[in-house]
Amino acid sequence: MGVAEVDGPPRNCANALVRELAERRNGRLRQSLRHTPIFTSAVFTAVRVRSSGRARVVVQPESVPDRGPLDLRLQILAFSGWESSDLEAAHSVSSMTSERINRRVIEVVTARMREVPVLVLQGPRSVGKSTVLHQIAQASGAQVLNLDVPAVRRSVLADPSQFVEGPDTAFIDEYQRVPDILDAIKVEVDADFRPGRFLLAGSTRFDALPRSTQALTGRVHFVSILPFSQGELAGVREDFLDIAVTDPQRLATGLGDRLTREEYAELICRGGMPIAVRSPQGRNRWFDDYATSSLERDIAAITSLRRGAELPALFTRLASQTGQVLNVSAAARAVGLDVTTAASYVTLLEHLFLLHRLPAWGRTLRARATASPKLHLTDSGLAARLLRITPARLARLDPASLTEFGHLLESFVVGELLKQASWSEHATTLGHWRTHDGQEVDLILERGDGAVTGFEVKAGRDVQRNDARGLVALRDTLGQQFTAGIVLTTGDTAYRLDDRIYVVPIHHLWAPTPPSRKRRG
Repeated sequence: MGVAEVDGPPRNCANALVRELAERRNGRLRQSLRHTPIFTSAVFTAVRVRSSGRARVVVQPESVPDRGPLDLRLQILAFSGWESSDLEAAHSVSSMTSERINRRVIEVVTARMREVPVLVLQGPRSVGKSTVLHQIAQASGAQVLNLDVPAVRRSVLADPSQFVEGPDTAFIDEYQRVPDILDAIKVEVDADFRPGRFLLAGSTRFDALPRSTQALTGRVHFVSILPFSQGELAGVREDFLDIAVTDPQRLATGLGDRLTREEYAELICRGGMPIAVRSPQGRNRWFDDYATSSLERDIAAITSLRRGAELPALFTRLASQTGQVLNVSAAARAVGLDVTTAASYVTLLEHLFLLHRLPAWGRTLRARATASPKLHLTDSGLAARLLRITPARLARLDPASLTEFGHLLESFVVGELLKQASWSEHATTLGHWRTHDGQEVDLILERGDGAVTGFEVKAGRDVQRNDARGLVALRDTLGQQFTAGIVLTTGDTAYRLDDRIYVVPIHHLWAPTPPSRKRRG
């Protein structure tokens, strides 16, 4: 196995690497470069090398500053006996002058590593799991074992135990590509239960893998890596969720600022996927490629599908239900699938973190509470693109656009709250509450001590008491167990609406933390 390594301007690097790889393959690699802009200004490109019309190598940096000189070191692993399946991976790129976005979840990961022997980072593909893994490994002076590289994967398949032995922390990326490695890790952990033995990262839900539910039971902890939060992108440390749970009165203070409907539409359609965030010009193309590769490659790595051709259409139908109670029957009927098959495909999409089923909460609280989950696509930008909704269309005031804006805004806001919940110590149970007689709360957070906080998303600027009727009903039902209800709006003022009910602008989710209020006597 050799390494092609080139220093210099990005496009020269890319072209030189492709030439070298082609030469190493003795001309057997038919070259077809398609340059796709990834960053706003300064401009690196994704290089795609195609062979037999199907496989590809994608070379791209983790992050690049918007301006200034660009000297990148690009590395591609090349193999002897290169097969078409080997072309899928084999890439590693780092920027000599990179500008990282600080991920709040790194604090959670480093803390958990001091508590448990095996920690698994899981979340959507291309969301930054590998970056987090490499950052922590680099801080430890360790290397990452990347099982997405075919040659490495073949070596690990031959003898998994030799790659997990030893006293130092092992960092393993895309562990789901070799599920057998989990059995080898179990043997190591059983012999030495010290915390921080293994840090794994993968793009498939752990319990979807063969034998993974048996191996490592009781020995593993999970941390979700989700798309960038708005606070992470703005460089703000977000504490909105923790304040809402512990001291909600602090939120009832207006900052005298607001976002326009057009600005919210832009945020929704941008989403939080790293490459989509950094590439306004190439964003739609990237979303299209992301959806295609997720449905074709990633699901194929989990299972074979009897009617896989209908999966893209089903995914789009599900995107049209984001922010609503999941109706599998309607989606199945629309694409010509039976309900059982469609339900199994929904589970597969959830296993790849492409969507999230927010469970019904409080079914024992009232007999008339519904049991159906609510559906949210993990990234609002991907949902908008699947539906071919642009910011301009989303900002219009016609009835169809108003409905689309309301559903996508709810998924956007719930997504931001779920991101904050992923690093919060307070979020024990998350769900939504909906009754058959029309009372509903979009997101419920229940702490371990039973205290409940509710969140309701409203697309309008002005809030009437009737807009908070679901939160009021929940408060009256729970009594003192109800901590607070937050109505999140597109308005510009935060205030107290009623007893333990507050109205707060959505953009306060990622605003600087409001000061503590002094309590009287």
